Amino acid sequence: MTAAITVERLLGAEAPAPPLENLTPGVPLDGPVTRAGLSNPGLALAGYTARIARGQLQLFGETEMSYLSTLPADQVRWRLEAVFACGVPAVIVSSGLEVPSPFLDAAEGSGVAVFRSGLATAELHRALGPRLDDLLAPTTSIHGSLADVYGIGLLFTGPSGIGKSECVLGLVRRGHRLVADDLVLVSRRGSDIIVGRAHELQNFHMEIRGIGIIDVASMFGTRATRLRKRIEVVVDLQPWDDARDYDRTGLDREMTDILGVEVPRLAIPLNPGKNPTAISEVIAMNQLLAYRGVDMPTRFNEALRRAMNPLDRPVDDHE
Repeated sequence: MTAAITVERLLGAEAPAPPLENLTPGVPLDGPVTRAGLSNPGLALAGYTARIARGQLQLFGETEMSYLSTLPADQVRWRLEAVFACGVPAVIVSSGLEVPSPFLDAAEGSGVAVFRSGLATAELHRALGPRLDDLLAPTTSIHGSLADVYGIGLLFTGPSGIGKSECVLGLVRRGHRLVADDLVLVSRRGSDIIVGRAHELQNFHMEIRGIGIIDVASMFGTRATRLRKRIEVVVDLQPWDDARDYDRTGLDREMTDILGVEVPRLAIPLNPGKNPTAISEVIAMNQLLAYRGVDMPTRFNEALRRAMNPLDRPVDDHE
């Protein structure tokens, strides 16, 4: 789902935002912010308000404020009222610019909070943009375990009791890093990046059947943990099924959808004697090779076909 936050949470006194001066202390800060990014009103100040996105913060810089200074006070007020009527949750004025009384009157009459910052427009975009992206990212939760293996984020899924936690614990013992166990909170960054993290209450604890709850950070040190990681491969651990035909070449790639992003998925059947920890390391290394453009299954298949069909091989010029 896509989150909505209040102006208070984003810009209020307790928020980790850049220093802001509230110029309208009487206006409640309960307006909903539903869109990421900061928008400059631009043509909306000239009357074209059709493109203003509801629920998005409006940023007034030197261009907007200098334009308003050329207008009579009554025009400043009604033009701003038309902008504020489009679902603007709050306004930020950059560069410590002076805010005229008609501006504040229009904002207070419309119930829109006005903040002022000493930062320039570009600096405000850099300071608030990532926080907006983080708070408003589409989110979901997945039952599984997430680990950083050779820098690759592996999300382990599968039925309860299949050994997801034990597999990740084995990876931690081999020097890899735990991100989350049992419950993974997932959010989308941009259009194609999925990031997972643990719930705050988990705090790098794991449940190991037969032992109970263990504290990975205390046992293995903070270097064995990571706060969040991009999910790059889904490793679906499954009980071995003799009736199922499992992929043995790697040519038939499967993808799974997480928050609208396609992520590679590998089904790993488990039976007595299999070592899912070693298999997981190979999956991570294989993904690293894929990032370098090395497709081993396809390369091996092509070499095999050439060996089986020698007439298909290119003829050397010297022959």
